[in-house]
Amino acid sequence: MAAVRDSKYYVDGILSQDLGVLSQAITLIESTRADHQVLAQAILSALMPKTGASFRLGITGVPGVGKSTFIESFGMAVIQQGHRLAVLAIDPSSAKSKGSILGDKTRMEKLSASDKAYIRPSPSAGYLGGVARASYQSMLLCEAAGFDFIMIETVGTGQSEITVANMTDFFLLLMLAGAGDELQGIKRGIMEMADALIITKADGDNLAKAKLARAEYAQAMHLFQTDEKAWIPRTGICSALQNEGIDSIYQMLREYKNAAIANNQFTQKRNAQQYDLLMSIIHTQMMNGFQQNAAIASQLKYLKEQIHFEPYQKAQELLALYYSTLAL
Repeated sequence: MAAVRDSKYYVDGILSQDLGVLSQAITLIESTRADHQVLAQAILSALMPKTGASFRLGITGVPGVGKSTFIESFGMAVIQQGHRLAVLAIDPSSAKSKGSILGDKTRMEKLSASDKAYIRPSPSAGYLGGVARASYQSMLLCEAAGFDFIMIETVGTGQSEITVANMTDFFLLLMLAGAGDELQGIKRGIMEMADALIITKADGDNLAKAKLARAEYAQAMHLFQTDEKAWIPRTGICSALQNEGIDSIYQMLREYKNAAIANNQFTQKRNAQQYDLLMSIIHTQMMNGFQQNAAIASQLKYLKEQIHFEPYQKAQELLALYYSTLAL
């Protein structure tokens, strides 16, 4: 990482749309060093008034569905509509080495070459579901840098989808056709969160299978109720390689945003997301403080090696011990 400067350097650079400075600031956000976190928070605080003006799209899908190919094709369509696009691709980290491939940028050559696009592959680094606090904060920095369309790609189907759905305006689920029992291959909870489900690779011999899969998913999606009265989740097909069905997806997002704004759901959803994130951060910070307390850490280490104890009673004892140390 380049030499760390003061917060004004990063704030001024981001507001002037310097992508090098933006990348440095995101690296600060992703860092676990205490001094980097203090600086990152100062940068975010200064830039908050310049955030919130983008459309935030979450994208997920089963392995092999072609997320990178879709994002490149759809991303080019977004740019052609006059937007500046930022892609935050969460790369899976090794649980053992903490390393990650970070290869999304190399798989999106056309998008990477555009001066209207910014692609940031970030390692999940073991965070729950592969999406960390850093994803939300990185999105805010991209908005302050003038990107008005943000995509967040998750590592796959799992807990990460809940996190992404809770920080984006629209949640897009990509699926394959002809890959076995499609309706059994994905959890109902993820389908319930999706604002739209798109069957990818709908070309050549796979087109008929894609149409059939779309009909099956459409029937299943109708069984799920939505809390957004202005929008009924949709299904569709596309071929990113043939660039077919891509423009219709963009138009669908425009319809969604217009409907959500007209029904006052757009602002309400974002306000709820901010509050949920606040509570999540507080929970995480309190848990960290609890586990890092010397007296508690000693007790937890001891209990981890015990065979029999009553968890509820021990929890009450540990909490009492923790609060007593705070009072000292």
